[in-house]
Amino acid sequence: MTETALVWFRRDLRVHDNPTLRRAIDGSDRVVPLYIFDTRRFGQSSRWIDEPRIGPLRAQFVRESVRDLRDRLRERDGELLVRRGDPRSIVPDVAESVDADVVHAQRLPGTEERATVEDAIVDRGIDLSTHWTHTLHAIEDLPMAVSDVQDTFTPWKDSVEASSRVRDPLDPPATVPTPDLDGSPIPALSELGYDAGEPADERDAPMPVSGGESAALERLETYVFERDRLREYRETRNGLLGMDFSSKFSPWLALGCLSPRRVTQAVDRYERERVDNDSTYWLVFELRWRDFFQFQLAKHGAAYFRPGGIRNREIAWNRDGSAFRRWVDGETGFPFVDAAMRELAATGYQSNRARQNAASFLANTLRIDWRWGAARYESRLLDYDVASNYGNWAYIAGVGTDSRDRAFDVLWQAHNYDPDAEYVRRWVPELVDLPPRYAHEPWRMDADEQARYGVELGIDYPQPMVDPTAHFESPSS
Repeated sequence: MTETALVWFRRDLRVHDNPTLRRAIDGSDRVVPLYIFDTRRFGQSSRWIDEPRIGPLRAQFVRESVRDLRDRLRERDGELLVRRGDPRSIVPDVAESVDADVVHAQRLPGTEERATVEDAIVDRGIDLSTHWTHTLHAIEDLPMAVSDVQDTFTPWKDSVEASSRVRDPLDPPATVPTPDLDGSPIPALSELGYDAGEPADERDAPMPVSGGESAALERLETYVFERDRLREYRETRNGLLGMDFSSKFSPWLALGCLSPRRVTQAVDRYERERVDNDSTYWLVFELRWRDFFQFQLAKHGAAYFRPGGIRNREIAWNRDGSAFRRWVDGETGFPFVDAAMRELAATGYQSNRARQNAASFLANTLRIDWRWGAARYESRLLDYDVASNYGNWAYIAGVGTDSRDRAFDVLWQAHNYDPDAEYVRRWVPELVDLPPRYAHEPWRMDADEQARYGVELGIDYPQPMVDPTAHFESPSS
């Protein structure tokens, strides 16, 4: 049994179902938990666009999650060391300062996450033990090697459902035997490179959520059992407004505040106690989509981020900065897309339906480099996860796990999923007094109608960036 283990928390900010923490506790007399605010990400710009890699809303969500992790460790006699800087030097430095015999860390699929501190730790004579802890199916339980993971979802899903298992989640440890150490304060947003005036605490509906394991477990109980919304998940998951049309588990899953195996445990209990139907299956189905992208990234590595994606398609992407900015700012002249982008900026959230339409408009209608859009989402989404985000963007752009045409008709989508224009009028207040037909297609108003409703196109709301009739079919035509 080793004497002291350092546990480096990464995207596994929880004490329940955390094999990394459990292995450290079972194999050591003393455990030193550590979290690092990586200055290569916080306050730094994206590689593709002039945006912070982690925007202020996401930074605040991370801070809340780290604070909650510290509280839950303290409840178990532990303490979380918090540092800010480059993990390549901090992890081995902290390991040496506490005389750690071994470093336990989560293993992640991202190319940057892989090339971090492993060599530096080993070079200093400290053992390193990594653990794959963030997927529903453990990497060891896949029915194929990662290099043989299929590049389309359905065959992979079928093989996993037939030949893999979901392990039972681990209980939280009773105690975390941390020596008497100063954990240090959690850095303020200003210390992480954000302006004091940035709206870090102004999250609006439908995601008025706090980071952390405590909030995640509360949401799981509330959504599944108290509000009994799981029974209709498949029917409501394409909603746009409100808290309960979908589970909203994704921000906590992305940071590892919530284990996907803990979610399936709740689903199993729900099926035993209440109902087993398409909706209960579909929630687990969506968790397998999330798994699929994790294993795809582990398989393809840097190819995941090529302009032509894993299929290396030859596409002449448009790199028009002004057009991209109009999309970012929700000024495209297509209200359904603009609502989605304004919601993202204000809340750090977009529904699945809104994401698909906004992404398709950028990548398939404007033909702007899909990685620019993915980088914007990386900056703003509370639930940003490198594999799911870039995987889904590549999928929509036709360069990922499915090369078929994934272009969305945003007008048909708008009328079908927002028939009363509630979503558009919520996020595009210039159009609040328009009837649904015009709220979705304001360019159909003549001069008299524009005067009647007080919306002058090109002044109060922009003209459409592209000719609607050349790209979409309006159901109101």
